[in-house]
Amino acid sequence: MIANIASSLLMLVAPWPLLLVGFLVGFRADHHARWVKSLSNGANWFALLCSIAATAMYVAIIQHSQTYLSIHLPWELGSFAIRILVNPLTLVMFVLVSFMGMIVSRYSASYMVGDAHEGRFHRWLSLTVGAFLVLIVTDNIWGFWISFIAASLFLHQLLIFYRERPLAVIAARKKYLFSRIADVSLFTAFLLIARTTGRAEFSGIAQWMHAWHGSLPASLQIATGLIVLCAILKSGIFPLHGWLIQVMEAPTQVSALLHAGLIYTGAFLLLRVSPMITHVSWAWTVLILAGLLSVTVASLMMMTETNIKESLAYSTSAQLGFMLMECGLGLYSIAVLHIVAHSVYKAHAFLSSGSVVDNFRGPMIQKLNTKQTLGRAELAILISGLVTFGVAMAFGIDLQKQPTLLTIGAIVAIAMGQLLLQALNRSGVGAGTLLSRVALLSIIVCSAYFGLHDLSTYLLGTSIPSDTVQADHIPIWLLALIVVAFLSLLHIQQLLPRLQKSPFWQAVYVNLYNGLYVDLVFSQMAFLHASKIGKTLDAANPQVQFPEE
Repeated sequence: MIANIASSLLMLVAPWPLLLVGFLVGFRADHHARWVKSLSNGANWFALLCSIAATAMYVAIIQHSQTYLSIHLPWELGSFAIRILVNPLTLVMFVLVSFMGMIVSRYSASYMVGDAHEGRFHRWLSLTVGAFLVLIVTDNIWGFWISFIAASLFLHQLLIFYRERPLAVIAARKKYLFSRIADVSLFTAFLLIARTTGRAEFSGIAQWMHAWHGSLPASLQIATGLIVLCAILKSGIFPLHGWLIQVMEAPTQVSALLHAGLIYTGAFLLLRVSPMITHVSWAWTVLILAGLLSVTVASLMMMTETNIKESLAYSTSAQLGFMLMECGLGLYSIAVLHIVAHSVYKAHAFLSSGSVVDNFRGPMIQKLNTKQTLGRAELAILISGLVTFGVAMAFGIDLQKQPTLLTIGAIVAIAMGQLLLQALNRSGVGAGTLLSRVALLSIIVCSAYFGLHDLSTYLLGTSIPSDTVQADHIPIWLLALIVVAFLSLLHIQQLLPRLQKSPFWQAVYVNLYNGLYVDLVFSQMAFLHASKIGKTLDAANPQVQFPEE
């Protein structure tokens, strides 16, 4: 019996050392900084080892979710239970977050040496990672909601770690406002779900949804809309992206933890309630359009950004939009794969951002020969598109049954087209060899994409809905709009040297560089004191000066 719940037990105990470190040291953390740092590092290592052991036990022996405590709640809210959900999705996220927590903790051990508040930093870091791990493993919606709020509040303390920096305080306060709206939205959604279905566990809600046929009751449709709103508010996508860009004032490792883990709270919520989302078609459209808007606008803003860390933040906003779009398309296995890959990349990118500056000593926009650029771009996309379709057919993908998967494949083809375009623009000795190598690379990347999708689908099993559940019901015009948007981004990027000389583009450039000024509205909504806003607007939105030709 113990062997069958070993994973559940390990997932239950893993977060508690982290939480105990934070709660026990209290406000005297700075007086015992050395001990707090050692305990925090040890607790993060313990969580990582527990996650690895839990995964190994799950693979070796059939494991079961387990309830350790249950308290009945009034007003038909179900029960508050300490129940651990053991499935491939929770295990993947459990390993990922515990690994990132360990990396950030190790990095902070040397980064924060000599800081007057080193102990306080490690205290809040432990609490943040611990609360997020609880959020991941719990099966109870009320336990999820409590840890959802706790992780946000603990992270807030890390974001305002340098309280003397006004921009950091403004950014954190905007995030705080959005997070509290998200908290209320999620509570209302869970309230409607519990009263309608009589279930207070994600696994029980999934079973209820699988047994339901037809349109959901109005209460559950409203709950789905509130969950989508909550996910958007937590993801930092355009036009709610301002705080995500400005929290770069926090220590570097806080940015790494945020962008490599905690920013996925909204996406993880969507994955948890994905059986319910599959029943509400208008929610898919909202996710797709909101995600596509963020991908497009954040990518354009990133092209104008000169600050390395803020450029990475715009990238995160675009990537989160992409993940929401994947959830809207019903490609939940791809979204999980995307979270893992992007998390590892962003953690490395932020923690090594100090050395990245060497790569930016030259102009960001190269003075390319723009002659026949569009023609070559179209040829490159045509070649990569043929490669993608060929590889898709080799993997047995049915174009009629899986149009959404092929849409994401087309985006991969566009990305490969950019590599092919660089080969096509090269002339002289070695041009043919380079083209053949890039073409081979395209085949390898496309094969890896479809292969990893199959592997992810197999490993995640029934913990998320099948990719084909929503595919037949998504309008073709919406899929076409996605492809057109990514094609447009590729062409704009290739034409940047030519567009830079246009007065119209210079005006667009200034507006994009300043985030289209939408963040000013949310700064005012955050109830900030007018004088404080005035002191920091110049820092938040500097004017762009174009060099003379």
